[in-house]
Amino acid sequence: MRTHLGPHSSASLPLYCSVDLISLLSPTPSELAWTQRREAKDGRSGSCFADPTAPGSPETRETKWDSGSRGPPVRGTRAQRDLTAASPCLPGQSCTRQPTMASDLQTQAGKPQPLNPKIIIFEQENFQGHSHELNGPCPNLKETGVEKAASVLVQAGPWVGYEQANCKGEQFVFEKGEYPRWDSWTSSRRTDSLSSLRPIKVDSQEHKIILYENPNFTGKKMEVIDDDVPSFHAHGYQEKVSSVRVQSGTWVGYQYPGYRGLQYLLEKGDYKDSGDFGAPQPQVQSVRRIRDMQWHQRGAFHPSS
Repeated sequence: MRTHLGPHSSASLPLYCSVDLISLLSPTPSELAWTQRREAKDGRSGSCFADPTAPGSPETRETKWDSGSRGPPVRGTRAQRDLTAASPCLPGQSCTRQPTMASDLQTQAGKPQPLNPKIIIFEQENFQGHSHELNGPCPNLKETGVEKAASVLVQAGPWVGYEQANCKGEQFVFEKGEYPRWDSWTSSRRTDSLSSLRPIKVDSQEHKIILYENPNFTGKKMEVIDDDVPSFHAHGYQEKVSSVRVQSGTWVGYQYPGYRGLQYLLEKGDYKDSGDFGAPQPQVQSVRRIRDMQWHQRGAFHPSS
């Protein structure tokens, strides 16, 4: 498969990555101990390489990359769509477990069954010690009785964690899977503190994001459509990223290439300045989608002046 770029971006390469559909076991509906549910595994495979012999002009050359070369380990990226809408992380909000409603399990023909967000936090590494289960926003994890989040088990939904209480500070994106110690959910090495959490709503099969060189959506720009980009520099965009417009889907931006460094959750909407998405400076060098892998489609990114 091949993606064509318009004449405005003839000096840049389109991106395409073929990723095999992954198969994930759904969490057990009964309230079993977490040790009985750790057999739920996921996987990912991809055929990724640069093809210097690809025929055609620069507008039609293909580039493939290794989807297994991502920085911080992501233990599964099948984000359930139609999750309960992400609630705001408000000071004083209770961090109690929320019951699953029968209506939450209803599904329409041909659509994946939505699941309530579910994450379990452990006080010690490798899922040991005191634990607490969450199904909604928690502005202060210490209220759960867990003094320090040393390992995390995500059973449903994508989540975003924060370095500080009330959803402030460095961000950490969690997708379904196991995170046995703090460096399995971040590669920034700046902090091992996880103080608040909230679910992320993922409700779109389409993904489109536009990144701008200057604040207020000015200067050079780059569009990414239904694709992940492990390195902006490798594909012709070497500018800073000072503002972002997310037209559809949910994304994660990274400070460095290869999905490394500080993480920035980019939900649908406008970010007029890098501070709006939590970046200390206008530096974003890779981006990927949060999505349900069964809806994976080819895509292209379009640098533009």
